Amino acid sequence: MLSPEILRDGLETKTFGRKVYSFETIDSTNSCARALAACWAEEGTVVLSEEQTAGRGRLGRSWSSSPSENLTFSIVLRPQITPDVMNILSLLVAVGIARGLKEHAGVHVLCKWPNDILFRRRKLAGILLEGALSGDRVESVIVGIGLNVNQQIFPEDLQARATSLALASGHYYDRPKLFKGILTTLEDEYLTQAGLGFKHVVDRWLEHAPMIGKRITVDSNGAEIEGTVRGITDSGGLVVASQTGEHTFLAGDVTILDMEPYASGD
Repeated sequence: MLSPEILRDGLETKTFGRKVYSFETIDSTNSCARALAACWAEEGTVVLSEEQTAGRGRLGRSWSSSPSENLTFSIVLRPQITPDVMNILSLLVAVGIARGLKEHAGVHVLCKWPNDILFRRRKLAGILLEGALSGDRVESVIVGIGLNVNQQIFPEDLQARATSLALASGHYYDRPKLFKGILTTLEDEYLTQAGLGFKHVVDRWLEHAPMIGKRITVDSNGAEIEGTVRGITDSGGLVVASQTGEHTFLAGDVTILDMEPYASGD
């Protein structure tokens, strides 16, 4: 088990990870972090578990992760934003992870709207945001992160769609060291963007996500639309031009029909 002492040893962040709760098994790190946030846990509090019995992905799906091989953790954030722009935090976190993986794992990844980190078409990490609101104010945002690190074997239904750092690079990783590295880049991106009023998150994300001009399909609430990506709104929405006009999506499942450069990872 990755103890709080191991995870915090040598950590040089200002707020992220200064308080860490670590578990062998838990139902969901997001659920635990949300409960801590409701009791006024400080920003940057982290909940990490080797195994989740009820780990969640987007749209109510489950998140599967092999115990003691990956990193599954949640961070409590208290950003000064309004609820209508909360989705940009998913893009911000994606940038922090992408940068962290390049700097601390030597693996170049690309982002895919709204919350995926890909290495050569396959999903390497996912992000889940859950916010607590009070009127027009965001009280807290829980950022759940699942990163496949040393896992070599995936369930049959995921083998063609998932990968890990070990599979991508050919060697295993020191998980505590990687955790601290990624937490550092995440905090740097978060504090930098907070200081700028979160106005440049989309620009930063597009540096890691070559989706503009791509032909895609979007499945939103059971309705599928095919079109071309025109842009990302300031609130993190995906703008798609189709035969029926221009549409803006705040959530949905995206399939990229032309995967270059996602296929090569360049």
